[in-house]
Amino acid sequence: MSSLPSIATVIGSGTMGPGIAATLARAGATVRLYDISEDAIARAEAAYGVVQGVLAAVDSPSAPGGSVSFGTDLDAALEGTELIIEAVPEKLELKQKVFADLEARIGDEVIIATNTSGIPITTMAESLRVPGRLIGMHWSNPPHLIPMIEIIPGQATDEALVGQLVDIVKAFNYVPVLEKEIPGFVENRVLYAILRECMALLEEGIVTPEGLDACVKWGIGYKLSVIGPTRLLDMAGLDIYQAVSSYLNKDLDVSTDTPQFIKDKIAEGKLGFKSNGGMYEYGEGDVDAKRKEIVTGLIAARKTLSSIPNV
Repeated sequence: MSSLPSIATVIGSGTMGPGIAATLARAGATVRLYDISEDAIARAEAAYGVVQGVLAAVDSPSAPGGSVSFGTDLDAALEGTELIIEAVPEKLELKQKVFADLEARIGDEVIIATNTSGIPITTMAESLRVPGRLIGMHWSNPPHLIPMIEIIPGQATDEALVGQLVDIVKAFNYVPVLEKEIPGFVENRVLYAILRECMALLEEGIVTPEGLDACVKWGIGYKLSVIGPTRLLDMAGLDIYQAVSSYLNKDLDVSTDTPQFIKDKIAEGKLGFKSNGGMYEYGEGDVDAKRKEIVTGLIAARKTLSSIPNV
């Protein structure tokens, strides 16, 4: 198989499916997007058109021959496929059932890459007939805008498959990050460490949500989007880091449970965008407007970051 598979299958057409499929297709692959639900497939087809526009807006490299088809026929979705990307909900039992359905229909050489955001690859592989073919391929949401993918082999993953998947990711101009297996993987561990401290500051009344967002966006996010945390330490000086961390680390939040005020909001039905209220309240039309603002911002940020050297 060349670096980019000629035929790929995406299993699950929810939040991530259309973006993953569109990214592969734009690089020249024939992609089949499968779901058990006709309604989900219809929504995915509608979303796909929007995603294509976003990829064009960020000047994503385009290759001829790529296409995406949508359907609920699993056998048709798997015919001739070389790479399967599983993107079903984060439930171990569900994923294992999906893997069993897949293995009953494919040859031993077909790669199964799971988009899990934290379930151990080793645990999932225990149910497979060919455990060596399973590997973590964690896309960041939205997958068509965040050009980085975490690659996580499990204990049983075939060593040759690791390099093969790295080459596949590079073939559609994304950055592969090879990691050792750890709960949550690297991106979510760093993100949730930040969120833990953010929620503690809010719960203690130290700052407002608006102030916190501004502080993180401009004080942390702006720098880290260009520099990265380890390069930032070099820029600031490891001696400075030692001086500050020696007293500040002791005062940082170390809670191991979800903050009570978050649990209270969930109990009230305040879940965020999906319920028109969460950390903020949203009036009629506000959520759609905010989503558009976020996509516009991500497009601008990606184009800017892509134009500067890797610092």
